Amino acid sequence: MIALLALRFHALQPSGALAAWVAGTLAVGAGWDWGIYLVVYFVAASALSRYGAAHKARVSAGRVARPGARDAIQVVANGGVYMLAAGAHILDPSLIWIAAGAGALAASAADTWATEVGSLSHGPARSIVSLAPVFTGTSGGITMLGLVASAAASGFAALVALMVGWSAAVAIAALAGGVVGSLLDSVIGATAQARWWCDSCAMDTESRRHSCGAITRQVGGWRWLNNDGVNLAATIAGAAAAMLCVVLLP
Repeated sequence: MIALLALRFHALQPSGALAAWVAGTLAVGAGWDWGIYLVVYFVAASALSRYGAAHKARVSAGRVARPGARDAIQVVANGGVYMLAAGAHILDPSLIWIAAGAGALAASAADTWATEVGSLSHGPARSIVSLAPVFTGTSGGITMLGLVASAAASGFAALVALMVGWSAAVAIAALAGGVVGSLLDSVIGATAQARWWCDSCAMDTESRRHSCGAITRQVGGWRWLNNDGVNLAATIAGAAAAMLCVVLLP
């Protein structure tokens, strides 16, 4: 039902709705706490994406690879690790898998909040690596507003973890996963993600084919690494950081 509602309100494309249905099924299979955690994440992310959508579309036009409703690849890139953790928990109920899932989704939430809220910043974005000014929507670009939003998302993920009945250790793990994953996302986006240039529009972009229809040329990063790959790496890092937390915490 949630996947169909997301499809109806254009939060997901048909392929994204199918992927979300699979993710939700696995999450609820692991327990209602897993399902609620996923739903809260998705609702919050969808609401933020709609807030100020016209302004965000205008300032990042031509730079973001796939704006708008998420497809299956984007759903898996952001929620795939959570799905795997839920599946592992079904087979082997353990605190370590709860922490992994919480950390992975917290990382995705932190990155999403940073992007959606940071795009509304009136000040210029800066590269997390060089601190040089970059255009809004550029991968690896950060703003003070975006950093605050990222921290808030990590705290929100920790609070939701407590609300669904998970332990304080998992809440701390989710907080750590959100912070680590979001920061790593920006670093990889600024250094390794493929960067392309449209000669027709004199504009940098994440796409091999620009929104104007022109074929772009690569100007940096690894050719095979796009934004979805960066998001997946961030959720893996968030899960790993969270798992490390529950191992180290008394």
